[in-house]
Amino acid sequence: MTSAYASQFITSHDGLKLHISTYGSRPSVSVPVVCLPGLTRTGADFEPLATALSGDLSRPRYVITIDYRGRGRSDYDHNPFNYNFATELADVLAVLTALDIGPTVFVGTSRGGILAMLLAAARPTAIAGVVLNDIGPVIDMAGLMRIKSYVGKLPEPKSFGDGAAILRQLFALQFPRLSGEDWMAFSRRSFKEQDGRLLPTYDVKLARTLLDVDLERPIQSLWAEFDALAHVPVMVIRGANSDLLSAATVAAMRARRPDIDALEVPDQGHAPLLAEHETISHIGSFIANCKDNSRAVDGRTTMDCR
Repeated sequence: MTSAYASQFITSHDGLKLHISTYGSRPSVSVPVVCLPGLTRTGADFEPLATALSGDLSRPRYVITIDYRGRGRSDYDHNPFNYNFATELADVLAVLTALDIGPTVFVGTSRGGILAMLLAAARPTAIAGVVLNDIGPVIDMAGLMRIKSYVGKLPEPKSFGDGAAILRQLFALQFPRLSGEDWMAFSRRSFKEQDGRLLPTYDVKLARTLLDVDLERPIQSLWAEFDALAHVPVMVIRGANSDLLSAATVAAMRARRPDIDALEVPDQGHAPLLAEHETISHIGSFIANCKDNSRAVDGRTTMDCR
């Protein structure tokens, strides 16, 4: 089944145009899904997952993928200091408001998962469930330092094939089983043609967000934000080769939330691609159990997702 696809722009609170892609039909009775990418990534990373979820014959989903400001087809911010969690959370809320979307299942990769946890603390009624893709309350500094080493510093490829070679050199240890075709697809999601050049699909000034990252100063944990998800189902996906989300952190998450759905993807690192049939099927089954059962608890509306 081929699902409907549309590309559109939504205006942020400060006037920037944010690009989103939608998959499937809006009138679907199923809870919608919003996909939030990693730091330098775009909504294109979720195309296999969004296509599968929206085209499911038994329970088609309305799926939205978001390009944050400074990524993909969204406007770049003239002030790079606006590339921060508070501003990006406001952008996500602007998208939800513009589309008039009720409680939603969020699939957040890396930075997207952090935004989902922040959203749970700021607006719990917006969430019907969360998939945290290779992210948790504790972020391993080794992975963060590795990311800092290349964001905004990639050499300019001469072709998409050259880009594939650059990416393979960077990530082959984390993704040892990707084929040549996979690396080429990764290149086409990571670079764009502009004025006869191949440039990253993000504002290189995003590197500024990592300036303060230092091995000597571990970043603050997000256990309080993780606990804000207590009212909804949570799934955590970890790449077996990940250096950002450790197996120990996943174990601590499961100790805190025994009902958490945990999946480890073999032969992948940070972050799992969410493109294989088994992974997509697992996510689909998890989302099927997330329902909009809004109810009043202690005088406020929350979500009871079963």
